[in-house]
Amino acid sequence: MATKVVRGACPLDCPDTCSWEITVEDGRAVGLRGVREHPFTRGALCGKVNHYLDALHGDDRLLYPQRRVGAKGEGRFERISWDDALELTADGIRAAIARHGPESVLPYYYAGSMGVVQSWTTGPRLFASLGASRLGLTICTAAASSALRATIGGSVGFDPEDIGLAKLVILWGTNILSANVHQWRFVLEAQQAGAHVVCIDPIRSETAERCDEHIAPLPGTDAALALGLMRAVLDAGAEDREWLEEHTIGWPELEHRLEEWSVERAAETCGLDVDIVRTLGNRLAATRPSAIRVGLGLQRHGGAAAAIRAIVSIPAVTGDWRHPGGGALCMTAGHFPINVDGVAFPPDLPEAREVNMSRLAEALTELDDPPITALAVFNANPAATVPDGNRARAGFARDDLFTVVLEQRMTDTARYADVLLPATMQPEHTDLHYAYGHLYLSWNEPAVEPPGEALPNSEVFRRLARVLGLDDPRLQQSDVEVAAAVLDTPTLREAGITVETLREQGYVRLPGLPRGTARYAEGGFPTPSGKVQLLSERLAERGVDPLVGYVPPREGGDAALAERYPLVLIAPAGRFFVNSTFASIPWHLRKMGPPQLHLHPTDATARGIASGDRVRVWNDRGEFELEALVDDAARPGVAFTFKSYWPGLSPGGSNVNSTTPVRDTDLGGGPTFHDNRVEVEVAALPKRQRHAAVAAATAR
Repeated sequence: MATKVVRGACPLDCPDTCSWEITVEDGRAVGLRGVREHPFTRGALCGKVNHYLDALHGDDRLLYPQRRVGAKGEGRFERISWDDALELTADGIRAAIARHGPESVLPYYYAGSMGVVQSWTTGPRLFASLGASRLGLTICTAAASSALRATIGGSVGFDPEDIGLAKLVILWGTNILSANVHQWRFVLEAQQAGAHVVCIDPIRSETAERCDEHIAPLPGTDAALALGLMRAVLDAGAEDREWLEEHTIGWPELEHRLEEWSVERAAETCGLDVDIVRTLGNRLAATRPSAIRVGLGLQRHGGAAAAIRAIVSIPAVTGDWRHPGGGALCMTAGHFPINVDGVAFPPDLPEAREVNMSRLAEALTELDDPPITALAVFNANPAATVPDGNRARAGFARDDLFTVVLEQRMTDTARYADVLLPATMQPEHTDLHYAYGHLYLSWNEPAVEPPGEALPNSEVFRRLARVLGLDDPRLQQSDVEVAAAVLDTPTLREAGITVETLREQGYVRLPGLPRGTARYAEGGFPTPSGKVQLLSERLAERGVDPLVGYVPPREGGDAALAERYPLVLIAPAGRFFVNSTFASIPWHLRKMGPPQLHLHPTDATARGIASGDRVRVWNDRGEFELEALVDDAARPGVAFTFKSYWPGLSPGGSNVNSTTPVRDTDLGGGPTFHDNRVEVEVAALPKRQRHAAVAAATAR
């Protein structure tokens, strides 16, 4: 028996970007574990990824190119050759360009893989070479990224491994035990050393239950809470004026604004007891270092960017940027000195319009001049994940829309494809990864051969470029050459970090970022001034309030709409799905259970709803059905269900995104999934029909 161990990296949309090792026996992957030596992974994978090989070996893998023979959405296909599949794809793209020009073609992709090669470079570069519409990558981090750029210069902050040095840890809008589990080890170090750990989240998550304190503001009011906390620090006379004067722009203006934000006003806006806000404010005033770990869930509402601007401004007021383990962190991606955009979009390629991916439902049903008539989907399942899902699926069903989908299994989106192409999974291809939750570059070496005729995305794009007659040699670069181009930057060259060193070691920590240091103690932020921009002139030039402040949620703060739809519905990430990945795998479905709507007893009693009832959730955009679970995990007036159940495997063939709005955040054009008002009632269908589709999928 031939056995080998191959080092790689988890490709999923998670801050942890774990390094893993795959044991291969006679060409088959038989074991998977985290790399023990990796300082962040430390030998452990999360529960969902521990069963990754179930997905790799699943009997539902797509193995051969296919073309549609049934109606769009029906999911009936016949096998064809790769040559025929590529010709059909090229014909669909050429026909769209002939009718409406190259901007009628749209690539749609995101973080089904976080790999630089398989997601962020080779596909976007091919379509940019055609002059196709560019995709605005907004659906996850757009509001946060815009807020961070405006305030501290980018997605930077304290080293997540240093959070164990903090004496006060605030986990704000993040369920890290579900979505960032390796961070918990470092939080636990702080807690065991005596730190007070606070979770700020509208719902009582697994993380909230493990913290010393849980604060549940109304959804979308985080900026108001941050302003109230800063005001409490001022009331205590604990602001670090020396640091503020030397390392911020706009402190006098913000100090004046805080005069308007009493602790009482902040508490009322957030729906909190004033003593809760005052007590946490006093802790912030008295405790150094304090660390604020900001999650991405709180940026899914109308005032998202304002919220993140306000939260990351708190350590400027307290002076926590001075201290190792102090400050704020939302994402680490801004620390990575790599050249992804330069490889994906070389400056000599044609300019094109940008289409906001969060507005796909609108783009497919309303966009004109030109309309989208050819769509290429990879590393994404938008039929399950985009806002206003009913309208999006109506767009996918258009007769005049040609759609090609690169996929690993038959998703809701794949069912609408005209051409369906089988894609490899992570152990079957090469890739390079950076992280948004730690400071390590990672290499993924292929461990096994792909099943059937599945190909890496990058190879599909190389072949498609040839069929389309595109002769730019960059479109034929190998995976290793693409990765080398991304790594070819002065900082990494000076540090000797290359493809060769990464392939040898598997991972490497970024240079110049030693642990246990306060990187921004003396400023040096990647802003034009090197200072925290509490007031941003660039925002003023765009007609946006330049000063840190509060922007209320759109639907959540709409009193008139609340009379019709009194519940605010949020849809956090589930413990055993990563977005829609794994949402069809039997083990993961069993662990998640069927879709459930968590309702507070007050709200349930008012509607005559009991746990186990099948309920209908609706608003003007659409509706979906699921089982009610009456508990106090959500506060009165707030309901939640976990996102990314596939519509085709959900009761009634619909999921939460049938109700979510197509509406932008205050900066960045991000989606507002959690800024969603609904009503709930007991459904008419009998209980015996409950969850039949999910049960069938689980029993496979």
